[in-house]
Amino acid sequence: MRFFLSYLRERRAQIAAFFVLSGTYAVFLALYHMPLAVIVYPAALCAVMGMGALLYGACRETQRHRRLTAAAALGAELVEQALPVPRTQQERDYQAMIRSLCREQREAMGQIHQRYADALGYFTVWAHQIKTPIAAMRLRMQGEDSALARRLSTQITRVTQYVDMAMTYLRLESQSTDYVIRECALDDVVRAGVKTFAAEFIERKLALHYEPVHVRVVTDEKWLGFVIEQLLSNALKYTQHGGITIRMEDEDTLCIEDTGIGIAAEDMPRLFEQGFTGLNGRDHRRASGLGLFLCRRILTNLHHSIRMESELHRGTRVYIGLGRPPLGVE
Repeated sequence: MRFFLSYLRERRAQIAAFFVLSGTYAVFLALYHMPLAVIVYPAALCAVMGMGALLYGACRETQRHRRLTAAAALGAELVEQALPVPRTQQERDYQAMIRSLCREQREAMGQIHQRYADALGYFTVWAHQIKTPIAAMRLRMQGEDSALARRLSTQITRVTQYVDMAMTYLRLESQSTDYVIRECALDDVVRAGVKTFAAEFIERKLALHYEPVHVRVVTDEKWLGFVIEQLLSNALKYTQHGGITIRMEDEDTLCIEDTGIGIAAEDMPRLFEQGFTGLNGRDHRRASGLGLFLCRRILTNLHHSIRMESELHRGTRVYIGLGRPPLGVE
């Protein structure tokens, strides 16, 4: 009904012209003293024919409106094929404009994809190259158990983590992210993350409270491992005394709790925004604001969840929901 009223408003000039011409015709016939039937019958016939033409036009425009609405819901790759056949020169001009814009968009998207592929290729090579001196430094420190060696090992671990974070950020935008979903032991993933930071726990004399949870989850072991390592890294970064506790909150929720400096209440709603560092990030200049953003993106892709609870100067608790929705049959 709304479309029909809009159609009538667009044709108001033609409708007004019809009534003006019909009135003029009737006036001239009346001036010549024609019988009333001679005046009313042609006017009524013209009105019926005009109404029929108006309704026919409305039906055709309704069909075209539906086709254009359906085309608008399609992507730029398909919208050109869905356009209706133009009836007027104005419609041909508009469709030519749409096709020109679609071509420009395809060219721009091609350039964007090429630049992204070039950047990904460069950083992939860079990541492999930077790992060579990192591995060489690790070899040089093997067998040394001094305080300096442990501090250097901690910093090398941080460098490795930052390299992995950069590559993860780039791969998240890729259409070919290598998720391998299967059942795995959660203890294996957690132990690997803890082992990564073992030297830092020892060097800084921080306690680790963790007992095997004996839980199996359906996930991607590598990507979940990255998330746990990132959360442990954050916990260690902002914890000076006490330690970190890893436990199961319930049958499918892993909790990582620290006794660190906590998070300000005003920062909590924005923790997972890209680039957001908050009060702690301003105090600790090394914060990039990418860690929690990447964690949420990865866990969302894995159909897991993440939430945080924290109080300033009272520590932080991170809850990873490892349950997955039931898989339907396609």
